[in-house]
Amino acid sequence: MESALKDFQFADKIQIEWKSFLLNPDMVTDPQKSTLEYLSETKGWSLAQTKEITQQVVDMAKEEGLSYHMEKTVVANAKNAHRLLQLAKTLDKGDAMKERLLKGYFTEGKNIDHRETLLQLALEVGLEKERVDACLDSVEFLDKVDQDIYESRLIGVRGVPFFVLDRKFGISGAQPKEVFVETIEKAWKDHVKTNPALEITDNKDGSSCDLENGNC
Repeated sequence: MESALKDFQFADKIQIEWKSFLLNPDMVTDPQKSTLEYLSETKGWSLAQTKEITQQVVDMAKEEGLSYHMEKTVVANAKNAHRLLQLAKTLDKGDAMKERLLKGYFTEGKNIDHRETLLQLALEVGLEKERVDACLDSVEFLDKVDQDIYESRLIGVRGVPFFVLDRKFGISGAQPKEVFVETIEKAWKDHVKTNPALEITDNKDGSSCDLENGNC
């Protein structure tokens, strides 16, 4: 998505909002167990099969400049991490918090259900300790997490990643950049049909127009 937007003419007019979703809301956090072991047990795969499948994820991430260490990742319920993300969104820190959580989990192997770990990651992106403590010591934003999950079910989301553009176009799974480029352009064209906007281009001779009086 990010790569596709870099080449999109109207990228500055597009707003990205991260939504909460839990593959297994009832997962019990177990930092002593790797996600490779967990997937092997729950999917019925051998450990060798699991490593082969997850290596494909690692390779795809590497193509985008990301360093994933799946062997370090641990079993952790992400509900509290999502509550923290919802808090960060209200403080205009949603993107930074999302990136830090992902790096902490996939690259550094952190337990993202550990309170002190979440606090440290939040402080690193600029959130205030007192505000984070208040959130983590309560059930604040749990309703927002649940609402996001409910809305995702209404549109048929069953896994991640899943992208929704203008509430009309969906992209499921880790698709090639070309799919994102095509879908973004299609969604934009559909959007401007019902939300027309004045498009201004510079005149080659340097002249300007008075839009109010119609004089050029």
